[in-house]
Amino acid sequence: METAHPFYTLRQQGLVRVGACTPAATSGDPAENAAEAIRNAEDAHAKGIDLLVYPELNLTSYAIDDLHLQDGYLGAVEQGLAELVAASEHLRPVLCVGAALVRNGRLYNCALAVHRGRILGAVPKSFLPNYREYYEKRWFALGSGVTGLEMELCGQTVPFGTDLVFAASDYADFTFHMEICEDYWSPVQPSTEGALAGALILCNLSASDITIGKSRERKMLCAASSSRNMAAYIYSASGPGESTTDLAWDGQGLIYELGEELAESTRFQWNAETVYADVDAARLRQERMRTGTFNDAARHLDHPETRFRRIAFAHGDLGEDRGLVRAIRRYPYVPNAPERLDEDCYEAFNIQVEGLAKRIRAAHAKCVTIGISGGIDSTHALIVAAKAMDRLDRPRTDIRGYTLPGFATGEDTRGNAWALMKAIGCTAEEIDIRPAARQMLGDMGHPFADGEPQYDVTFENVQAGLRTDYLFRLAGQHGGFVIGTGDMSELALGWCTYGVGDHMSHYGVNGGVPKTLIQYLIRWSERTNQFDAATDEVLERILATEISPELVPADAETGAMQSTEDRIGPYALHDFFLYWTLRHGLAPSKIAFLAWHAWHDRNAGMWPIGHADDNRPEYDLATIEKWLRVFLQRYFGFAQFKRSALPNGPKVSGGGALSPRGDWRAPSDGTPAAWLAELDANLPR
Repeated sequence: METAHPFYTLRQQGLVRVGACTPAATSGDPAENAAEAIRNAEDAHAKGIDLLVYPELNLTSYAIDDLHLQDGYLGAVEQGLAELVAASEHLRPVLCVGAALVRNGRLYNCALAVHRGRILGAVPKSFLPNYREYYEKRWFALGSGVTGLEMELCGQTVPFGTDLVFAASDYADFTFHMEICEDYWSPVQPSTEGALAGALILCNLSASDITIGKSRERKMLCAASSSRNMAAYIYSASGPGESTTDLAWDGQGLIYELGEELAESTRFQWNAETVYADVDAARLRQERMRTGTFNDAARHLDHPETRFRRIAFAHGDLGEDRGLVRAIRRYPYVPNAPERLDEDCYEAFNIQVEGLAKRIRAAHAKCVTIGISGGIDSTHALIVAAKAMDRLDRPRTDIRGYTLPGFATGEDTRGNAWALMKAIGCTAEEIDIRPAARQMLGDMGHPFADGEPQYDVTFENVQAGLRTDYLFRLAGQHGGFVIGTGDMSELALGWCTYGVGDHMSHYGVNGGVPKTLIQYLIRWSERTNQFDAATDEVLERILATEISPELVPADAETGAMQSTEDRIGPYALHDFFLYWTLRHGLAPSKIAFLAWHAWHDRNAGMWPIGHADDNRPEYDLATIEKWLRVFLQRYFGFAQFKRSALPNGPKVSGGGALSPRGDWRAPSDGTPAAWLAELDANLPR
């Protein structure tokens, strides 16, 4: 999905457009192979591609057996390469092409990087398959261990060896490494050393005949290589046109980043195809920087960067306004694939259930107490508690649920709270906190106690604090502990009352779950029949209720209830900001860039499976900036002191957690000044 963007270039954001090309191959016609490669390169140039990966031996042809050893044929290959090099002079992409080349009386199966009329380097294949249908050692010399050499090729002196990493001198984070087919299947992948030497983009030129199930294996290897090496991985396999004397070819092109598929080609088609996507090389660099194990591995292998030659090239500027070819998930904490959504919800729910069950067992608790408001957070905490009791073979009546109406509690939410507690089968009670709140406000000399409608933060916090105070005393009275219901999104924003308020509990079961995921967890419990139909009916009513703290009475004229999102902003945006800040440490301006691409149009971005079509808001850049500033001020400013004193609770999401004992440590008296300044300096005006 390519869309024009209102600010920045891909280069400024550390994004590199990469492609995997499936040419229309031949069974041994180097001139036609070269002409096809030039056509593919011109098409890639028109698409704004920076790096194009061809299949193995695409200039030579792969399945030609002993023709590899014919001098006349090898001369034709070099001639075709020369034509491609000349044609590349005014083209944007670096071309990773495959050819059989002779050096010092040995024939090597090579990957060559070609750019702007220059052969940047030639990398011989490290591992040659010589089993089952493969006979490569019959023709080719082994590339493993070949380092530090040069060769004369097309009138140029070209670096030659397996010790090459290529880096753009004018395009930050555009660094790549090449390996060939079997190198990918080896227990020791050359690309791993290339990654440890600094390459952020790993390229595989592959022939790879197709057999049943092999496409799945390739995808598995791409996912594993890109995840383990914290890299992007581009894979291109030979397509139809190669000889089918004994083999067949499907032309699978794949692009992966950090284990996630960004693009896949159409297999088994005669026409040439190039799939492409914008990989986030800057994010990959940042991921390596924050993961000590990656750097420890480089040390373990005696720092490969000291052995690799870093081949510099100038990418140049051939027009930068290319839009963005990359699907951005609007809900980064929620997977988009149906099978992954169910799997992730299953894991998240059971992480919470197991965490709570362990705490109940360890505390020898006679019961647990939980405040039930009729909102989604306490609802989810209650159904987790119900499953924890089921798993412990204890009655659900050991859950003591309390609804604690205050000055602004609506009848709908109060009714939903009671209906849910009855459906779950917990011990249910109601305590009206208004008399105690009025007494406290009066003791403080607050104007509300004298009848004035002053609904300030003190008015709100007195109610929030009393609810938690009651729950703690009730837990002590009945020999139990308090289950916290506040979620990760509220903790990120500091949207909770500190101390004896909804900030505190004995165990914060929702503290690792963002707001946008909770609704999907509740729906998963319905979809997978975790509870009976009566419970599901109540859950649906609760999901349809607007998020509100219900601490301030409804508007006298309109009847509108207090809205959390009107006050602090949409949770959908805040969870987006949180994910890219906490998990990846991106600069605010880049987060704004990604958010605009995800949210500027209701059809932009990737929606989670099952998201209602009639609930797809749009946010322009001004709105995104407004709420991003709120997020930065709260997250890096005054909210941290609350997170520094969090109760225990399980980490749930791979997107991170906010516990000071886990993923996030920061000073409680920090300032958001640096982040706000970066946003001011880099947003368009």
